[in-house]
Formats: sequence, C-alpha cells, structure tokens
Amino acid sequence: MLTLDLNALELGNGQTALDLGCGAGRHLHAMFYHAYLTAIGVDLGFEDVVRTRKGFEAYPDIEPGSNRRFGLAVADATNLPLPDGSFDVIICSEVLEHVPDFRQVLREIVRILKPGARLGISVPRFTPEYMCWLLEERYHRAPGGHIRIFRTNTLIDEVEQTGLRLYKRHYAHGLHSPYWWLQCARWDARTTDWAVASYRRLLEWDILKRPWLTRTAETLLNPIMGKSTVLYFRKALRE
Repeated sequence: MLTLDLNALELGNGQTALDLGCGAGRHLHAMFYHAYLTAIGVDLGFEDVVRTRKGFEAYPDIEPGSNRRFGLAVADATNLPLPDGSFDVIICSEVLEHVPDFRQVLREIVRILKPGARLGISVPRFTPEYMCWLLEERYHRAPGGHIRIFRTNTLIDEVEQTGLRLYKRHYAHGLHSPYWWLQCARWDARTTDWAVASYRRLLEWDILKRPWLTRTAETLLNPIMGKSTVLYFRKALRE
C-alpha cells in the first residue's frame, strides 16, 4: 500500500533514495524494485528496521548483480548520520505528525538532498484526522501516537521556508478514513468488534487484489476524504 507516487518523484536508475522513517519498509521495498538504484531506509525503531530487512529476504532481487542496493540504519531524523547533498529522492511518509521538532527534521532533509532533488511528504489530512481526535482522545495519546494535525497550506509554507518548492499535491487512501473513524468509535472493543474486523478484511482485499470497484471508489473518495495529504517538493539547482 503506497502513499507516494514514485513516478511523480521521478525515481530512476542510478539514483540514491532515502525512506526516512521507513517503518516496515513499504516505500523502501517499492523504491528498490522500481529502478536500479541504491535505496536507504532509516527509522528510530530497531524492530522496524529488522522487519524491513526481513522484507528484502522474503522478496530477493531476482537479478543478482543488477546494481540494485539497499542499506538500513537506526537513527534520529533530527540528527541524521548522512553526508550533505547525498540523495536524489527522499520519502518522509506519515512521520512528521509524530516528531516534536518537525522543523529540525525538515532542515536535515534539505541538508542531505542534492541540488534539484525531490522530496515526497505525506501526513494525515486535517479533517479525517480531526474526526479521529474528536471520536476518541486515546487515539492520539497512545505511545507513538500523533502529536499534531497539519493543515495542508501550513505544512506547505513550513517546507517552502526551507527553500524547497511544491510541484505536485494530492490525497490518498479515501477508503481508509472510515476504518479509522470506526476504530475510534469502537475503541475499547476495536480488536474484537465485527464491524472493525469486516472493514479491515475489505481493506486487505483491496490492497491484495486491487479490484476495479474499490479502486474506482477510492479514486472518487480521495479528494473528499482521503486519509493522507501527499506533497511533492523540489530543491533548487543552486542556492
């Protein structure tokens, strides 16, 4: 289940790409197989990095020696052990809403982007996320939960203050918003509730099979209640 459009990021052969806050590696794995490149995943959680590594073991490169490479590291996004100007593409998906000093994360991203490089960011969209906060306070107070809700234009301004410029935006995962509202409404019973379980099976079916019915429904729902706001930025060729 990808949130970012790798084609919109102009991901191509010979590039070096970073998935910052890679989690279980969904975008990192996708980048690795999208082109012949070097894909790096960084996350603060050791367990997540281990899960990402196992994902590569489960789906090995079918062309040994094909110039596809990957690397993984545990690191703090506010103080990355990476050299200046080293990445052609960076993905930072569903991360900034968790980080107390998100502006420092943006500064680190700009530091390690090459001139002309692209950044893809996704965060929970304001209205669907706000509905979750209204329905259940514990939703965002859970360990590792969301500590802020971004308004889209505010986040764009924050990123553009670093010198990057927006070139594309869209919304994603319109089918997922009702699932999270349902979870919040049934918070204490969410692990056993039949409605939550049924909706989860629907989403899993959609992700695995991608039937035309749900794909069409999501395309129509994304502009209205897409769960994620997705933004694409470019760094200037010269300062």
